[in-house]
Amino acid sequence: MGDKRVFQVATPAQMEQLGAQLAAATSATGAVYFLYGALGTGKTTLVRGFLKALGHIGPIKSPTFTLVEPYFLGARPVYHFDLYRIADPEELEYLGIRDYFDGTSICLVEWPERGAELWIQPDIVVHIRYRGSYREVELEGRSPKGKEFLCNLSFIIYYQ
Repeated sequence: MGDKRVFQVATPAQMEQLGAQLAAATSATGAVYFLYGALGTGKTTLVRGFLKALGHIGPIKSPTFTLVEPYFLGARPVYHFDLYRIADPEELEYLGIRDYFDGTSICLVEWPERGAELWIQPDIVVHIRYRGSYREVELEGRSPKGKEFLCNLSFIIYYQ
């Protein structure tokens, strides 16, 4: 399959489906996902599908003001980061960001270019781009584990 996969996603429901498929493809060990995209492209919607697939019930919002939102789902924690408001990468040190990336948790990081890129190596990089009436979602495996996840991914869009 290679190190990259590209999908066309036309609706928020389809973005959630892709997030759910990413969760299903993620192994029992920890993983780090970097999510890039302009405001409103669907990063949080993808995370919502991911978390629901792992069993989260209830609202899921972007942790823009809290910077990190923890979810304890089964045997491993999942941390959803939104670094949009980070002005200086040093702020992440005060947050204790390295402690979250222990190899056993799943970390989903929106806006990693705000500083996380300096300290953390992702397994999967997600780029979401506007393309007219749909979003183009490019997934790139950056580690052996991430490349394995892409091989396990079987995203199928179900139309209503």
